[in-house]
Amino acid sequence: MLEHLGRGLTFVAGSVVGGLALAFLIVALRPDLIRGRGTPPTAPAAAAAPTLPPAEPAKAPPPATPARVSYADAVQRAAPAVVNVYTDRVVTERLSPSFGELFGEFVPRYRQRIERTLGSGVIVDDSGHIVTNHHVIAGAELIRVQLADGRIAEAHVVGSDPDTDLAVLSVALKFLPVAPLGRSDQLRVGDVVLAIGNPLGLSHTVTHGIVSAVSRAQLGIAPVEDFIQTDAPINRGNSGGALVDSTGALVGINTAMVAKSLGVEGIGFAIPVNLVRGVLGDIVDHGRVIRGWIGILTEDISESQARQLGLAQGGVVISNLYIGSPAQQAGLLPGDLVLTVDGVSPHGAQDVLGRIARKKPGSTVALRGLRGRSAFEVEAKVTERPKAQQRGP
Repeated sequence: MLEHLGRGLTFVAGSVVGGLALAFLIVALRPDLIRGRGTPPTAPAAAAAPTLPPAEPAKAPPPATPARVSYADAVQRAAPAVVNVYTDRVVTERLSPSFGELFGEFVPRYRQRIERTLGSGVIVDDSGHIVTNHHVIAGAELIRVQLADGRIAEAHVVGSDPDTDLAVLSVALKFLPVAPLGRSDQLRVGDVVLAIGNPLGLSHTVTHGIVSAVSRAQLGIAPVEDFIQTDAPINRGNSGGALVDSTGALVGINTAMVAKSLGVEGIGFAIPVNLVRGVLGDIVDHGRVIRGWIGILTEDISESQARQLGLAQGGVVISNLYIGSPAQQAGLLPGDLVLTVDGVSPHGAQDVLGRIARKKPGSTVALRGLRGRSAFEVEAKVTERPKAQQRGP
């Protein structure tokens, strides 16, 4: 019996040991099976955070688009009033002698031909008046103008003023574009200007530049000079065209350029619109320019020249005067040095004549000056300049 009891205990002990071993193995492999039903599962100690894509670097704002500098509005405002001017003039040429005539009696022979030239002009009022240069239409037998809209008309000369190189034409057309007139006395060196014209027959060409200088004189272009200097290209055919400011207002009439054959570029000249206004008004009202005159010729004298001539100082000297002129009647003499005109010191010889020219006939002009080293003051009566004058000795 004890033997049977011993065997039973041995079997139970083996079963217990085997069960414990099996339980240990299960716990080692599956620890979650021993959790109680009421105990919530423990969160992992270190839950893996979701992986996010790397943040993109902040993009810089796109660069601001620079403001576009354009003068299209100015051109659109001014260009329709600029016209092309075509002229026909009869030119007489002397023929060269033939080989046979060189050994016999030679009688000069001539032939005539039609010379066609081109230029520009600006419509300045709705009555059909066009301003251009005198040299563009001088001696022309036929003048035609072409508008920006394609219309072509024959033009007639209302009047011309060689002293300022200006002329006024008229056309019998309706619904004309008119150039807005600006103020040339408000121009400053460095202001942007545009030249519009018909260079080399290229209709309504626009060139761009700045005002290089104002009140240029003594250039030998015209007797009365007060030019705007610009580097806006002015070529053959631009003469008489428009010089406009950045708003499209007319500030000058293109007149001349320095020849490239002299090796100079970027120097052109225009007649200021303030001078154009006066010439235009006189020609339209009277058919000619009425200009004040006292009959003197002036010249600029340097300090060294003044010493050689025995004058007290350099400046503007009366080089000659006309017989019977108001200047002679007032007692002025050649060699007199002009210090002031109506109390204003002149900038040069042309300035003296210009100030007198702006006086109305019938008025007087006061001159103060030096004769030798003696000061004098005179008042001369201003008259309209006669067509022919005779100089004094």
